[in-house]
Amino acid sequence: GLVPLRQDERTQLEEKVDTFVNDLVSLDANSPEFGKKVDQLTAMGRKEIAEAAGHSNRFLDRPVKAIDSDTGIGADLTQLRKTVEALDPGKGGAVGKPKKLLGIIPWGNSGLRGYFLKYQSAQTHISQILNSLASGKDELLMDNEAINVERANMWKTMGKLEQMIHISKTLDARLEAKANELDATEPAKAKAIRETALFYTRQRTTDLLTQMAVTVQGYLALDLVKKNNVELVKGVDRASTTTVAA
Repeated sequence: GLVPLRQDERTQLEEKVDTFVNDLVSLDANSPEFGKKVDQLTAMGRKEIAEAAGHSNRFLDRPVKAIDSDTGIGADLTQLRKTVEALDPGKGGAVGKPKKLLGIIPWGNSGLRGYFLKYQSAQTHISQILNSLASGKDELLMDNEAINVERANMWKTMGKLEQMIHISKTLDARLEAKANELDATEPAKAKAIRETALFYTRQRTTDLLTQMAVTVQGYLALDLVKKNNVELVKGVDRASTTTVAA
């Protein structure tokens, strides 16, 4: 139900189902034509299932470097925080009272000079971290563009799956009703419909619903990955501007 079908789509699909069921019932249950018609049910939705499975496989192949604690943006942010905290002028008395020569004349502050030397030596390291963060941010933005394309394709695929599920469920109802109708006049054909056409239809319904559930999970999970990327990009922006400026 994530991708709803329009009423006109439902009507068209149900008309196709009615035509199929009427054609099937008009055939001799022992004829090759009846068997060929039933074979169509065994292949129903196969293309759509394969297409949806391809999306799931690509999702599993996605890299997770961006949120790896040892490499990528996570490590860069941690390293930047450690570097900035080490430069906190309030630690270790870096900005203390200047010493006075003979206790009278201000003579300077060796701690303050040492702090600025430390700050100066850290600038290269901070610049390297910022360059790495900028590169990682670009990767995240490109990743989100790829996610948008993938989710758009998955949405189309789920629409196709939803159509096949509607066909399958409608077939189930129509075939069962037709078999019940034939019980009084043609019990052999009613039995054949239940044991072949209806049986295979219900199998395909299960397969289609299972694949839909998997695809929906992948679709929603990609949205979580996208949101996580957005938060990481915000973190990079804050670290590269406010944190460094402070």
